Amino acid sequence: MGQKERDRLKVLHETSKGQITQKQAGEQLKMSVRQVRRLLGKLKLEGDRAVVHGLTGRQANRRVSEEVAKRCLAELGKAECLDFGPTFAAEHLARNLDVQVGRDTVRKWMTAEGLWESQPRRVRGLHQWRERRHCSGELVQWDTSAHDWLEGRGERLYLIAMIDDATSRLVGRFALHDSAEENMRVVRCTWSDTGALLEFYTDKAGMFETTPKRPTGRDDEVMAPTQITRALAELGIHRCTAHSPQAKGRIGTMFSNLARSAGERIAPGRSHDD
Repeated sequence: MGQKERDRLKVLHETSKGQITQKQAGEQLKMSVRQVRRLLGKLKLEGDRAVVHGLTGRQANRRVSEEVAKRCLAELGKAECLDFGPTFAAEHLARNLDVQVGRDTVRKWMTAEGLWESQPRRVRGLHQWRERRHCSGELVQWDTSAHDWLEGRGERLYLIAMIDDATSRLVGRFALHDSAEENMRVVRCTWSDTGALLEFYTDKAGMFETTPKRPTGRDDEVMAPTQITRALAELGIHRCTAHSPQAKGRIGTMFSNLARSAGERIAPGRSHDD
């Protein structure tokens, strides 16, 4: 049972105990009241297993057999078929082998065998501003500022901060080191203030993503997750990576405003000790 099923089960238990209404449960689970009523009836008969899909662990009825897949790949591996795209390849299989299979399935086969490489689409258009999320905790931007906050009057402090995308609520903490332990402390503070967290928006720092020490030439190599990424996965929190500083502009602007405010507190022409 995954985190999604456990969250659904919690809402159903609250509904069965009368703590929330079926309408409120439907809004939280994003389903109709009728479906909530069905799940409650199934919960009484089957228990907690009611939230697990009945087809979990079973193969699809329309799945193509391994023998047919191997026969199709052998046909597509011929010299005259090496320049076929997925759509034309599906038509070729239907015409020559009388095998009716979708182009998406053929694309997966060809990609796995190295017979096809998807080309990224070039989207040319105006930049569209991303709309804010609707609920608190739905998306939280996470970053660290190495600004000289004490202006040379003490140890160097790092400001580890998080800002909610929906409400712009700020949670921050000064730390002597920008480590995984200090960052997870801020996560705990944010969780206690906002409740459940769904997604974090971070950069590509070493504590979030593992960088290969040497080029391997393999694009499909999966690196081991970092401590923070593994901890967030166990908590059921998704992490999204920003590919540019502008993507996290809200928290970057917040750092700039805080640094400017801290500098304006000291009047021009006076020393820090005055």
